[in-house]
Amino acid sequence: MADAAGFQCAGCGEWNETVVDESAGNHQRCVEDCQVCCKPNVLDICWNHTAEEFVIEAQLES
Repeated sequence: MADAAGFQCAGCGEWNETVVDESAGNHQRCVEDCQVCCKPNVLDICWNHTAEEFVIEAQLES
C-alpha cells in the first residue's frame, strides 16, 4: 500500500510530493531527486503514530 507524502528540498526549499510504500516499514531511508532543482535528497521517512502520517526529513546527498 502507498501513502502520499511530501518533503521540502534541502537544496532549493521547494515542496515536493512523493509516495511512501507503507509495506517497507515505519522507518525508511531513500534518495529522491527534487522535482524543481534536480538535486538528490536523502529522505529519512518515519511514521508519526500521533498524527498517523509519514514525516519526511530531507538533506542533500553528499
